[in-house]
Amino acid sequence: MHYWKGLDAVPADMAPTVVTIGNFDGVHLGHCEVLDAAVTQAKARSAQSVAITFDPHPALVHRPDDAPELIMGIADRVDTLASVGLDATLMIHYTLEFADQSAEDFVRSIIVEKLNAVAVVVGHDVRFGHGNSGDFSYMQELGTKYGFDVIGVEDVGDKRRLSSTWVREELAAGNVEAAAAILGRPHRMRGEVVHGHARGRELGFPTANLDPEATGIIPADGVYAGWVIDEAEVRWPAAISVGSNPTFEGVKRVVEAHVIDRPEEGVEDFDLYGQQIVVEFISHLRPMVAYRGIEALIEQMTEDVDQARAVLATERH
Repeated sequence: MHYWKGLDAVPADMAPTVVTIGNFDGVHLGHCEVLDAAVTQAKARSAQSVAITFDPHPALVHRPDDAPELIMGIADRVDTLASVGLDATLMIHYTLEFADQSAEDFVRSIIVEKLNAVAVVVGHDVRFGHGNSGDFSYMQELGTKYGFDVIGVEDVGDKRRLSSTWVREELAAGNVEAAAAILGRPHRMRGEVVHGHARGRELGFPTANLDPEATGIIPADGVYAGWVIDEAEVRWPAAISVGSNPTFEGVKRVVEAHVIDRPEEGVEDFDLYGQQIVVEFISHLRPMVAYRGIEALIEQMTEDVDQARAVLATERH
């Protein structure tokens, strides 16, 4: 997939395209329905499929104090968009100046003139242009004026429409299994492994601590079964702790993953410090609680590891 970071990166001699538009935070199954339709339409028309998305999220520009947490970082969003079969993603730097253009100017200058669109595929709730003045019916009007088709995709979901908001709600409650059902894949975080207090190592459970600047929503405090994916794309089973270490009266939330049955011999330099890793959350095991004494904590951590190992053995198969 081509990744065009900004309008200037788009080739000047664009072949015909089928375009879709969205923030695509999480790239959940509802998004995938639209993206799949764009890919299908592009193949049928011998055109290229292109997704237009934005960085930063528009809410961070218009209402920074009330903007939602992002489900995933830019790298994961681009990778996931590529996985659905798109030919290209256009990442537009979102600013107040960009937001000030009219709905028609946005369509004419970018979708028509820049991307040479023969069709636009969007959900019926699409909004675009200054003050979100453009909607689906107006997109149809502009399609007639500028010569492209407009294909609407129905919402996905039975009792509730699949949405990024719903994913955030489930993660805030620690329901990583429910979030995965909406996303179509496990929720993940991505970041550098940094040094912590080394308490896990002292207790016999060394952990890889994620940098506080890691991307992806931090789920609710608790212990999870999941995977650690290192820079070599090796997947390691893990018991993941999210919280402030209440047993040690911590106050800052941290995400730390203990690789289960980590190799002590036979693998040289098994050291994740400084690596950019991915942490995938598969199953919520228990809430975070404070324990009276180190022995009780070690006993619980041993039980957590055994439970995570069992969950991941089932998930792997």
